[in-house]
Amino acid sequence: MVIVMERGADAAQVRTVIEEIERAGFRAFVNPGVERKVIALLGAMDVQKAQLADHFAALPGVERVSRISEPYKLVARASQPEGTRIQIGRVCIGGPALTIIAGPCSAEDREQALEIAQIVKYAGANMLRGGAFKPRTSPYSFQGLGEKGLEILAQAKEETGLPLVTEVMEVDEVELVAKYADMLQIGARNMQNFRLLQRVGGIDMPVLLKRGPGCRVRDLLMAAEYIMVEGNHQIALCERGITTFEDSTRYTLDISAIPVIKRHSHLPVIIDPSHCAGEWRYVNPLAMAGVAAGADGLLVEVHPDPASALSDGPQALKPERFRALVADVARLANVLGRTLSSPKET
Repeated sequence: MVIVMERGADAAQVRTVIEEIERAGFRAFVNPGVERKVIALLGAMDVQKAQLADHFAALPGVERVSRISEPYKLVARASQPEGTRIQIGRVCIGGPALTIIAGPCSAEDREQALEIAQIVKYAGANMLRGGAFKPRTSPYSFQGLGEKGLEILAQAKEETGLPLVTEVMEVDEVELVAKYADMLQIGARNMQNFRLLQRVGGIDMPVLLKRGPGCRVRDLLMAAEYIMVEGNHQIALCERGITTFEDSTRYTLDISAIPVIKRHSHLPVIIDPSHCAGEWRYVNPLAMAGVAAGADGLLVEVHPDPASALSDGPQALKPERFRALVADVARLANVLGRTLSSPKET
């Protein structure tokens, strides 16, 4: 159940509604909408409590009370009709401008990370990606540089002015990673690590939540609910491909997930064409398809020498290919009535 306040409802009216919710045995969650406040009721709903809807609807400043049938309440479109916009410095994820997040799969050394950060900035990216802690399928593969990698990425962030997105893998590493990052990434393998979701939900920092390769859209939205119920509403969802019987690409990019999520949730959607492709030649067309379907941005891997990359080299774009991708996306965005944020604004 959600309570939609009238436009212009004042703080006293909102406070009265919250007090009535708590008196009825629920927990109130105020969703900070752009145009109006929406207050969600959290807790077990029985028949007797459901009858309180008329009581809430009669309170001053309340426009309407709506039932939410989905198991996820806070991330549901019904709880916030307008789309969420996440502000990270001068970058806004969601809204008319597309966000391009680019950088290496892993920070391999200082020179490599700084070089790529400069390349992606001047090619058109407005956020920097890079891994310091890398969950790998093989225990013998490069696992990242850890805190040293974070320090390198932080220097790249400082030199370019690009906000940093990097992955956190463990509950006890959240504070460490948050010291260096501007946005925390929850990787596909950790999408249902509920303790980790709860932990990042308790901090005031944007989260990029990747869909697990074997998970449905509803599972992704429920994972986001774990974060939001702890108080953090700054969540962007990431479609990065799912496991199907088709093996011509590394994963199958679920293009249909984009409009489905947009219908059921107010959260912005980022597409990761690199991981689903597994090969650089497919990254551009998959990225274009994602943008055409309504994605709010891209997460792309770039490397000056993919053959020597310590992780995921085959899917990384060389600088000239990344520049071509940005140019193609800019033309498509213009057709769709959207824009690309200038990297010089960051």
